[in-house]
Amino acid sequence: MTVDHFLADVGALAARLPTGQAAVNLCEDRYAFLVAFTALLVRGQTNLLPPSRAAHAVDAVLAAHPGSYALGDAALDPAPPQYLRFTTDVETSSPNAPALIAGELPAAIGYTSGSTGVPRANPKHWEKLAISSGHNDALLRALAGGDYHVVATVPPQHMYGLEFSVLLPLFGHAAIHAGRPFFAADIAAALADLPEPRILVTTPVHLRALLDANQSLPVFSGIVSATAPLPPELARDAEARFGAPVQEVFGSTETCVIAHRRTAQVDAWTPYRGVTLHPQPDGTRVDGPQLLQPTVLADIIELDGGGCFRLRGRNTDLLEIAGKRASLGDLTHKLLAVPGVRDGVVFQMDETDCMGVRRIAALAVAPGLDACAILDALRCEIDPVFLPRPLKLVDALPRSEAGKLPHAALLSAMGS
Repeated sequence: MTVDHFLADVGALAARLPTGQAAVNLCEDRYAFLVAFTALLVRGQTNLLPPSRAAHAVDAVLAAHPGSYALGDAALDPAPPQYLRFTTDVETSSPNAPALIAGELPAAIGYTSGSTGVPRANPKHWEKLAISSGHNDALLRALAGGDYHVVATVPPQHMYGLEFSVLLPLFGHAAIHAGRPFFAADIAAALADLPEPRILVTTPVHLRALLDANQSLPVFSGIVSATAPLPPELARDAEARFGAPVQEVFGSTETCVIAHRRTAQVDAWTPYRGVTLHPQPDGTRVDGPQLLQPTVLADIIELDGGGCFRLRGRNTDLLEIAGKRASLGDLTHKLLAVPGVRDGVVFQMDETDCMGVRRIAALAVAPGLDACAILDALRCEIDPVFLPRPLKLVDALPRSEAGKLPHAALLSAMGS
């Protein structure tokens, strides 16, 4: 799409938008999402980005913003109230005026995934998104050696997807594939659609699936991964197979991306320029030019003295049973390290036992193994008080579109 065509599509849609302060952007095509995103900004309206496109999540966000509506590029059944469907098919023969957007405009409100509870709203101002996009653009330009072309497997509604597959063309010399490929062959075809240098923006789940599929891929310059911890061995396998460096990025809906690392080689994170982290008893305070105000994350970090940091768990993940301590993140890492376990998670149930302790449970994807074999392997690595009971084998973890594991979905999978 040329700039003129894009501006014509934005202008045509902006003229159709109803009066309001905000709208849920449900577009599936990435270009349509970008058009809707920008048209809302031109009208001075805010993009609402629910934690998923499930009807209950969309309805909850609409209810939290009276007078808001939804728009998208697909026929939905059932459709949300006041749903506006549009297509991007404007033909233009003359240049359009640039779209002017106020820097202080709350451009988007992103919602946390609900992995640790109820999704929370996080407003993002346009001028702050410009700063964080500059950081992300610099990271990808370093991977590509200049201008670059992105294929992304993550949805645009997720903050990671918004940062790395929607905003970049607005702030830098980047081109983004409009699709959202899922299967390995689809990813290969999308990459082949683009010229070099190519960047793949993805998740650990998709990266593992690509390796398992043994799919032949076009040459690309780098891989970016987020939404879940990337095991170092997976990063090393991907670099060896695809001949491209893997950059894992660290951030949150509250902060956007704030740090990166080459996980195959180092375990310390390098903060983006201007970002500082301050360990606190309840987590970590983050300061940075892309933040409206300092933000406290639940992550526990350790500074290394050289400006980098290491993650040591989350305050919500820390367990203390019978005077002993562990973290759910570390227990999950040990579960994933069991030979034959392809995916898995350790978490706490809501109900308590007779001693008032919330039970530790696990879900695992491990074709060819049984629960007893996995527990036997874990006994060599984990104190008996932290062994997950129950441990249930499933065909797939209940991940969201962005690869997250909402707590409610884990409880449902364990009880089903």
